[in-house]
Amino acid sequence: MSDISTASPLTSKDFSTDQEVRWCPGCGDYSILAQVQKVMPTLGIPRENIVIVSGIGCSSRFPYYMNTYGMHSIHGRATAVASGLKAARPELSVWIVTGDGDGLSIGGNHTIHLLRRNFDVNILLFNNQIYGLTKGQYSPTSEEHKITKSTPFGSIDHPFNPLALAMGADASFIARSMDRDPKHLQAMLLRSNAHKGTSFLEIYQNCNIFNDGAFEVFTEKSSKAAEAIFLEQGQPLVFGPSQNKGIKLDGFKPVVVDLQEGASKDDCWIHDEKDFYKAQILVRMFDDPALQDHLPRPFGVFYQKERACYEDMMTMQIEEVIAKKGKGSLDKLLRGNEIWTIS
Repeated sequence: MSDISTASPLTSKDFSTDQEVRWCPGCGDYSILAQVQKVMPTLGIPRENIVIVSGIGCSSRFPYYMNTYGMHSIHGRATAVASGLKAARPELSVWIVTGDGDGLSIGGNHTIHLLRRNFDVNILLFNNQIYGLTKGQYSPTSEEHKITKSTPFGSIDHPFNPLALAMGADASFIARSMDRDPKHLQAMLLRSNAHKGTSFLEIYQNCNIFNDGAFEVFTEKSSKAAEAIFLEQGQPLVFGPSQNKGIKLDGFKPVVVDLQEGASKDDCWIHDEKDFYKAQILVRMFDDPALQDHLPRPFGVFYQKERACYEDMMTMQIEEVIAKKGKGSLDKLLRGNEIWTIS
């Protein structure tokens, strides 16, 4: 990282490096990188206090292109590396960049434990429903029956729902955005940074080489209004080309209502980011085969809650033990009587 000390306000260019960006032309990663570089100067955090940690995959080249500190670590272990860093240096702003393969397959176990521990870090999970770096094998989020190089007759695996997985791991902040909606993505990055605890932001990202158009229905102007619904705190769930449709709850079942044929916004579900039970309906809303109405895909902040962070509790525990027993001695520990013999 070069020239990290400057008195003048930072710009997005200050967060760009001189490295050639080596993603395929048209890859959604370019947009995500641009939005992160635009947001970073607004956070008021010195570049020397920002760290990008990644694993292995196309998305994991991210640290090379961010003029901050960073580490391109090992497959699936970015979460473990970031946890150790945050525990040792809690004042740092730590961002984890991972993908649906890196973060949910070999790294799935690390991801769920980071979420339950609630370190104050930010996870950006790029989901393109494919393994891109290794040239087009199916991933943990690929849909059933998907034909790829590793599933020539169609995948028989049931895919992960990343946000449902995060809810199950008691994540304290869960959100979704997409590569082709820059303003929304910037807003979700800001919300992620503002959250005290582990933020889990799933970003739909187009792999135009091996899985082109996977999320086109949510990103194209002709279909986006009808297929995507954007969650706003305290606002009714409405969507459609002219905001003419809404979603209400029939018991625990979401149903679509027509706001031009008798229904009103007062009938609609009012979004509450702190409602744990409704958040579980939202994260499952699009993939429940029991639902007969065609429902739009939600984007925005699904759920957030305040929960103590791991590094804060660890620091408090250490201070309490030192206050009671005094500082420990490594030499005394190594030369002590806490030994055993294996025969």
